[in-house]
Amino acid sequence: MATMTNLLVKDDASPLVEQTFIPITDTPEPLWRTQMAGVPFEGQARLTQSIVKQKNGSYKITAKLEVPVMETLGASGTSFGYVAPAKVAYVTTAIFSVFADKRSTIADRANTFKMMLAILAGASATTATGTLNGASAADAVKNSTAAFPQLLVSLIRAS
Repeated sequence: MATMTNLLVKDDASPLVEQTFIPITDTPEPLWRTQMAGVPFEGQARLTQSIVKQKNGSYKITAKLEVPVMETLGASGTSFGYVAPAKVAYVTTAIFSVFADKRSTIADRANTFKMMLAILAGASATTATGTLNGASAADAVKNSTAAFPQLLVSLIRAS
């Protein structure tokens, strides 16, 4: 595995905020975590990856992103000035897995990964690569009419 480094990702805030994922450990599974000031440990976003050899000899390669959403209860405080500390309301999780045959090549896996990224980015009959770019990634997913971005957000839209 390559040396772990910080990962910089822009979130959905307006204006966009750069989140820095700091490497925490590379064993047994690589883990990165944000270190946002003023946010408790349990409220930091986490990114993990794993490679598991399957019984048939193929591999399951997984990247998992967990983004806790914080809430404050009683933000205005009590008559005595007490304000409850922020806590995690819920965690939104994204998991991307690749199942690769033991005979697959780097080129095979890279091609599959590139194609899936384009599909998740909103590839359609009019664009071969999707609609995501650094400045509009979140809005492109939220507002996309393409099949896979819609699939990822349709549960929330239907609620």
